[in-house]
Amino acid sequence: MRELGADEVINYRTTKDLTAALRKAAPEGIDVYFDNVGGSHLDAALAVAKDSARIVICGMIAGYNDELPSETMHHLSAIIIKRLSVRGFIVLDHYDLYPEFSAAMIGWLKDGKVKSRDTVYDGLDNAPKAFLGLFSGDNTGKMLVRLADR
Repeated sequence: MRELGADEVINYRTTKDLTAALRKAAPEGIDVYFDNVGGSHLDAALAVAKDSARIVICGMIAGYNDELPSETMHHLSAIIIKRLSVRGFIVLDHYDLYPEFSAAMIGWLKDGKVKSRDTVYDGLDNAPKAFLGLFSGDNTGKMLVRLADR
């Protein structure tokens, strides 16, 4: 993942103790955490957060299909003890900035300042496989189905 500019990478699928892995990756603690997963990922970040860290939450996909509330959160008291700032948002909060963001992001992608990797399935017949893969983590980045070559 160094090619994408990451200093440290944790494979959550093979890591038995996510909190310990975060502590190893960020031995001085986490200042800022962006979360769109929730569950055990957010819980680990709360455990490793520095005092006065800022946590931004835009999704909690880990629990979207749960029938019962999650019981994986053990470090919620860290919000109080560490005086954390936690803020949720959705894209619509800043939709007025979309044209400006879109133009800037296109430039950054073209210039190589922002890099991404996506999972691409070819053909409409592979759409169900791609869709189901979203729920089992079979994708890196966006999950896409290419219907035709450009």
